[in-house]
Amino acid sequence: MGNGYNVAVVGATGAVGTKMIQMLEQTTLPLKKVILLASKRSAGKTLQFKGASLTVEELVPESFEGIDLALFSAGGGISAKFAPEAVKRGAVVVDNTSHFRMDPEVPLVVPEVNKEALKRHKGIIANPNCSTIQMMVALEPIRKQAGLNRIIVSTYQAVSGAGARAIEELKREAQAYLDNVAVADWHPEILPCGGDKKHYPIAFNALPQIDKFAEEDYTFEEWKMVNETKKIMEDSTIKVAATCVRIPVASGHSESVYVETETPISVATVREILAQAPGVIVEDDPSQQIYPQAIQSIDKKETFVGRIRKDLDIETGLHLWVVSDNLLKGAAWNSVQIAETLHEMDLLHI
Repeated sequence: MGNGYNVAVVGATGAVGTKMIQMLEQTTLPLKKVILLASKRSAGKTLQFKGASLTVEELVPESFEGIDLALFSAGGGISAKFAPEAVKRGAVVVDNTSHFRMDPEVPLVVPEVNKEALKRHKGIIANPNCSTIQMMVALEPIRKQAGLNRIIVSTYQAVSGAGARAIEELKREAQAYLDNVAVADWHPEILPCGGDKKHYPIAFNALPQIDKFAEEDYTFEEWKMVNETKKIMEDSTIKVAATCVRIPVASGHSESVYVETETPISVATVREILAQAPGVIVEDDPSQQIYPQAIQSIDKKETFVGRIRKDLDIETGLHLWVVSDNLLKGAAWNSVQIAETLHEMDLLHI
């Protein structure tokens, strides 16, 4: 591949890992070598990269010898154990798990919003939660123009956010429904949360639980949106509340976002600034029934915004509908975009 970076993808066979490989195929980063790493169970599988077959190798600390950039998406426990090993060997890590996100030493970055934070990295950069990323891309242009006092978000999240096995569970249950199998005989094993006590059907259902429940009866997913928003926007005073819901959609997260700005802003101005904002596509013409849809966001890197309207009672209140491919902008693309930004800012060294 010529001169360039030696890149490792950790968790290469997972739902996000496979998308990371696709994003690396399209990247502007100069690549010298790409290695694919996964658990012992997945080692030996072959995956395609730019027409070549690459064999997945077992992840061990020595895997990172000579690696310049490591993209992690194999679970928080793996990142906790192996990210420091990668950094020790000279690699810069972009981690897609939640493990390092709230670490004050680790930048939490959405390139369209806070790329300057990359200058503070000490070897590890955290990729925010998928639902947080798309909301930040949509809200930062508004915050710059009119300030933000409050955010209330309800999410409609795709099952791919819970991994490849969750997609299979959705398909299996949908087929069972079509085959008139009683719901009691579906036997869900993964959703709403693999590690929790009970599992519920997702097909033809909506589950107001993503991740386990934490303090104040908010789930970890909801707390992620609250805490990560404040960290990314570097403003602990923004009031944020989230209700995160899993719906029977394969990919593409949707969000109903209500914000209160510091100063009033017209819908026309919001449309105008979002249309010019990096990474945003405005799809907003109610007269023609034009608005963002999850199914239309698949395999697209942008965040789509529509249903932009004023609140009927609060002068500074605005409502938006925000949609993005959670595996791309919400995970794999944002990770590779961070790497490209590090390269552009001369913060990634061969």
